[in-house]
Amino acid sequence: MTEDELEYWHSVQYRMEEEGIDYCFEHYSHWDEIKDEEFHRLRMGFLQYMKEIREYVNKKVDEGENFDYYSDEEFNN
Repeated sequence: MTEDELEYWHSVQYRMEEEGIDYCFEHYSHWDEIKDEEFHRLRMGFLQYMKEIREYVNKKVDEGENFDYYSDEEFNN
């Protein structure tokens, strides 16, 4: 590993710890200077799972907001 490569890894580590892993990978950088296939595979997987969980949570909130709080049982009593 070169000094430059080590510096890149330190930069990723710093951003993850100090600014949050989501900001690090979603907004700060695509980290194109890092030439490591496994790193990018994991980074892209992380981004995909973050997207999926956001969509899932939003769906559950939407379902809850559209829920009819008066069930048929209440009207039949």
